[in-house]
Amino acid sequence: MAITMFSHPSCYQHLAGDDHPEQPARLSAINDQLIRSGMEYIVQQRDATAATKDAVYRAHSNLYVDEIFVKTPGEGHIWLDPDTQMMKHSLNAALHAAGAGINAVDLVMQEPNQQAFCSVRPPGHHATRGEAMGFCIFNNIAIAALHALEQHKLERIAIVDFDVHHGNGTEDIFAGDERVLFCSSFQFPLYPNTGDTPLGNNIENLPLPALCKPALWREQIVKHWLPRINHFKPQLILVSAGFDGHREDDMAQFLLTEDDYQWIAQQLKQLADTHCDGRLVATLEGGYALSALGRSVVAFLKGLI
Repeated sequence: MAITMFSHPSCYQHLAGDDHPEQPARLSAINDQLIRSGMEYIVQQRDATAATKDAVYRAHSNLYVDEIFVKTPGEGHIWLDPDTQMMKHSLNAALHAAGAGINAVDLVMQEPNQQAFCSVRPPGHHATRGEAMGFCIFNNIAIAALHALEQHKLERIAIVDFDVHHGNGTEDIFAGDERVLFCSSFQFPLYPNTGDTPLGNNIENLPLPALCKPALWREQIVKHWLPRINHFKPQLILVSAGFDGHREDDMAQFLLTEDDYQWIAQQLKQLADTHCDGRLVATLEGGYALSALGRSVVAFLKGLI
């Protein structure tokens, strides 16, 4: 068993403004907690490489990708949507965030019983095929999945998204693609106010109410996700790991704790061991209460061990 963490210095250079919740300190909080917990001696850390333009084209329209490359400002910020800023370092950070997922897929496919975590930003699961949304420029998990399908010739991939916000971009990209089972749990109603009606038969959404307690969240996952994933028999499990459902995170109103993130990691690791030789890749999405984020990521990693 091995866990490898992919990141890159460029992911610290994307700046969305001093008051913006999606900030470089998120990655620092994770690294600090790895050191405090002693997990730094267990997790192997590697630098990610940037995704190529062709790899990004797999998940996004050529027009959108080309537009992002052209729009990158030399100075100052531009707004891609009301929540998503871009500055001169943002494109490089987004390409490395997407590249980390590709690197992680390549690593876990080399030999059995490998897991990887991508500690990257900007996040990705709100980015649709043709639009930036919700702090996300490129859809990192979708790019990783399409790389696995095309380069490693896989036929079945499960994507699990437990961010407190619906992974609308990932659903947009994969709705109706029977090679991918997409499972998303989220508070509803809440930004982006989607997901209550799935867009395809390959979508297993869990819209849950504000003040959702751990017991309800776990119950719904056991009832809906685990049987569906077992029946699907994925060859690889990918995880959009958002930790903003923690009770200390004021971006939403779920009541989860780090124990719940350790639990979900254990469930996913068991599924990976059963169906895909332990191969699992997770990439960071949300999580904005810095201490809770660091603790939750470490708990998730411990759940994989």
